[in-house]
Amino acid sequence: MSKKTVAVLFGSISSEHEVSLLSATSVINHIPRDKYDVLMIGITKDGRWLYYTGDVSLIKDGSWETSGCTSPAILSPDRGTKGIAQVTQAGICHIPVDVVFPVLHGEHGEDGTIQGLFEMAGIPYVGCHVLSSAACMDKEVTHILLENAGIPMAPYAVFCLGDLKRFEEIEKHLAQKLGYPMFVKPANTGSSVGVSKAKDKADLLKAVKLGLQYDRKLIVESTIVGDEVECAVLGNEQPIASSVLGEIVPHHEFYDYEGKYLDDSTDLYIPARIPEETTQKIRETAVKAFQVMGCGGLARIDFFACKDGKIILNELNTIPGFTSISMYPKLFEASGISYPDLIDRLITLALHYPED
Repeated sequence: MSKKTVAVLFGSISSEHEVSLLSATSVINHIPRDKYDVLMIGITKDGRWLYYTGDVSLIKDGSWETSGCTSPAILSPDRGTKGIAQVTQAGICHIPVDVVFPVLHGEHGEDGTIQGLFEMAGIPYVGCHVLSSAACMDKEVTHILLENAGIPMAPYAVFCLGDLKRFEEIEKHLAQKLGYPMFVKPANTGSSVGVSKAKDKADLLKAVKLGLQYDRKLIVESTIVGDEVECAVLGNEQPIASSVLGEIVPHHEFYDYEGKYLDDSTDLYIPARIPEETTQKIRETAVKAFQVMGCGGLARIDFFACKDGKIILNELNTIPGFTSISMYPKLFEASGISYPDLIDRLITLALHYPED
């Protein structure tokens, strides 16, 4: 059987550009080369698309851009091409692609934007499709859909850019509805970018101003006291949850960007130190949320496991981290699916979407 060609996309203009480089390095290193040929397409912070043919190890620190091993290239939306249009001295060279693996965290990667391009090009791709990507990316929409389906989430309110001029009035409403401390999150970012914990009115104003640097809409949520537990989900029409869950114990104020990617200040426990009954409830709820949101391929779904036995869904991540320390591949590895096999399954799911 002939090998399929996989185009791995990484980088982008997202605030999570650096995380994407780490994840992509790990994904590329684990793609089974006996089954797949790999094309590497990087997107710079200023939005240039480059076909990269150099050493994979240069991706993680960004030095791939100046390696001398790049040439301009884009994913062509022309269905007659179904591949990469590379700009060479001799002109445009078309490189066929069978499937795309987008390792693009955050805006323009997880929000349905790049998925729309794949749809126009008629090329299968790993992960959720346009609507589910957009819905999961917007934390307000996620709240509305999941709560309507009976899945509990933290009490919340929305704060928009235009609300700054009414901060005094809105702060009173938030304090009464949610209580301090409360979390302020940009509605459309991931990896805890722009997220703050506000313990009082002054903190809240700072948190709002920070969050509005990343998004015009913020989600303000009550603080939930409970163990932070993550579940990995895999599949299309018949998704499965990882049999093993992971627990996160941050040493910072909360599980922030630094704790996730830049230091060793977070303890990870696999399996999570929670009762078996709670584990099963989280696994069942994760699959239900995956289906409610119309997800396909993969998602990491984060929960709070409270001491009274209740579980609160925190958020869904449709392109979760794939670094060497990321929970999504680690949870499936602990559940009996190796990293290379997981990548193979994800690509197979993309090629056979929506069937499992």
